[in-house]
Amino acid sequence: MSPLHRCALKAVAAALLAAVSVSPALAAPHRVILFVWDGMRPDAISAEDTPNLLALAQRGSFFEDNHSTYPTFTMANASSFATGAFPGTIGFYGNRFWATPQAGLKTLPKARSTSGEDVNFRNAVYVEDDLVLRGIDKASDGDGLLELPTLFAAAQKAGLKTAAIGKSGAAFLQNYRLPNHGDPDRVGLLLDEKTALPLSFAQELQKAGYPLPKTTPNTYGDGELALREDNDSPTDRGKAALLKDGATSDATAGNDTPPTAANAWMMKVYLEEVLPKHRPDLSVVWMRNPDTTQHIYGVGSPEFHLALQAQDALLGQLEAKLQELGMAQDTDVIVVSDHGHSNIAGARDLFPLRQINDGRVAGIDNDWGYSVSGGIRMAHELTTRAHIPTFDGLGCVYAPVMSGLRADGTQLMPTRYDDDGHLCGKPGAYTTPSYVVPEQLPKGALVTAPNGGTEYFYQPEHNADVVKRAVRFLQSREYVAAVFVAKRYGNLPGTLPAENVHLENAKRGPDIIVSYAWDADAVIQGFRGTEYSTVFPDLPSERGEHGSFSPIDVHNTLLAAGPNFRNGFRDALPSGNVDVAPTIAALLDLKLPQAQGRVLHEALSGTLTRPLDAYQLKPAELRPAQPASGLTMQRVDGSASRGSSYSFVVQLKQLQTDGKTYTYFDLARPERK
Repeated sequence: MSPLHRCALKAVAAALLAAVSVSPALAAPHRVILFVWDGMRPDAISAEDTPNLLALAQRGSFFEDNHSTYPTFTMANASSFATGAFPGTIGFYGNRFWATPQAGLKTLPKARSTSGEDVNFRNAVYVEDDLVLRGIDKASDGDGLLELPTLFAAAQKAGLKTAAIGKSGAAFLQNYRLPNHGDPDRVGLLLDEKTALPLSFAQELQKAGYPLPKTTPNTYGDGELALREDNDSPTDRGKAALLKDGATSDATAGNDTPPTAANAWMMKVYLEEVLPKHRPDLSVVWMRNPDTTQHIYGVGSPEFHLALQAQDALLGQLEAKLQELGMAQDTDVIVVSDHGHSNIAGARDLFPLRQINDGRVAGIDNDWGYSVSGGIRMAHELTTRAHIPTFDGLGCVYAPVMSGLRADGTQLMPTRYDDDGHLCGKPGAYTTPSYVVPEQLPKGALVTAPNGGTEYFYQPEHNADVVKRAVRFLQSREYVAAVFVAKRYGNLPGTLPAENVHLENAKRGPDIIVSYAWDADAVIQGFRGTEYSTVFPDLPSERGEHGSFSPIDVHNTLLAAGPNFRNGFRDALPSGNVDVAPTIAALLDLKLPQAQGRVLHEALSGTLTRPLDAYQLKPAELRPAQPASGLTMQRVDGSASRGSSYSFVVQLKQLQTDGKTYTYFDLARPERK
């Protein structure tokens, strides 16, 4: 048994010995606010940066072993919050996935983004956009964007008022069939970074003197909504501070964090207009901090601390407004993150950490330096090294630092120049060329959907030989941690079926799912956890990422306080983001029968509480039936790595209660021999 599992069992055993206080009857269901701190790590809660969050955790119920839905992406977890279910069951694989008839949809979607740009659905598409989500929903021809009912739909059916505020895509997904017109108190209301819905709500905000997100008219038909001349751009984000190479973020800048002003404006509208005038029974308030800041500058950077402080200030404002409105006593506030967050970095013996001085990468400093590695372009690797034509839908990438700086200062991926734009569409430097999906996809090709710490692979013909070749290559790379395959391919050596981690969907599911390698013990700027990650052309400077099967990404923040939660309670039982919707449904007396998560009864008060001895916990492990052998192992720099066989282990916990078993995945790590 691993130390991780021994610690978990000890924690639960201690909890089982604790007295379970019996609270008064469950307070009458009135109001629930789910406040999502995007990318919030539990170990980032502190008296210095997040005093309001710390006080809430101490006052209410804190879930010590909460789990993000894998893959640990924003939109995958947004779908779990919306339905209480997993990606395979829902048939939704965000943040970026291949939405084509070849990948299970009835027709090729058609949509412009909310920003007014044409979307090329031949490529894997980024779905943190309301109109992109509408386009995919329409192309699903009745199956639905999400193949299960949502919590918001259940609330509206019961006559409850709903509101979704904040991050585009993630907030909209909670109520993705919200019509453009109607009474917001009947169909729900939305305010995110790009729009306000329905029209009556947008007009209400204008009448009250609020500007609207500048792209709001794109959500409506021609002439339906016009912005005022003084509208400005309340949800624009600032630009990242870059090194003098013009591509890599300057993690020492210490400037204001890009999402802070937009987050503050959306919270202001929620507190001054939505909460007092509409009094929603169910709200989801989803803010980008600290996630976007961590992506740009990394976990532990000066900006990281500023982002935490800004987010905590919003929580303080929310609590103060609830008191002012007399709502504090009948409102349950649940704070959750969609996932954890890691720094992007490769092996330190190949790429030592470095100082940043005067906007440039400087000398080696493995104690308090910054990463100069960890970025992977899998389409480039498969095309050039495995000789499998692979397309990720992305143009040229210029990542001179995060693709890797060796100890001698040379680039792992040398800088090249497209003088006339024939490769990249415009002249400029690049480190890897374009891999946009062609109009006619060659036979035997792969299409990938890069998503940071996990990547999806699609083989349109479901050619087993191509899949086997790709899998063998991936297993031989040091930067790969776990490989899952669709059930149609059987038990390939060194793989597990996607259904073992709730990712199988015969129509929409990827053929191969890969988690990048991670190191939970590596420390940068005082915080544990690094991983390899995809590099993107629009954000090649990223220093932070998530999405992998690392325990740092998987274990995220969940706490709650209010009349229906136990006071001063630390829950040692495993829980997950998939449990949030069923728990809220129970609090609001709603039915969500197809949810796969559980109601967190042990943390609830009154008639919904359940003693800890009603639960049994068992740690477990999953391994491929047989390892892949005869491999030639390579490190990210092309040098040989020891061993010739590959397997991996998924560590998990099984929680039994009421005759049902709930599974929580802790990590997946490779085993090479």
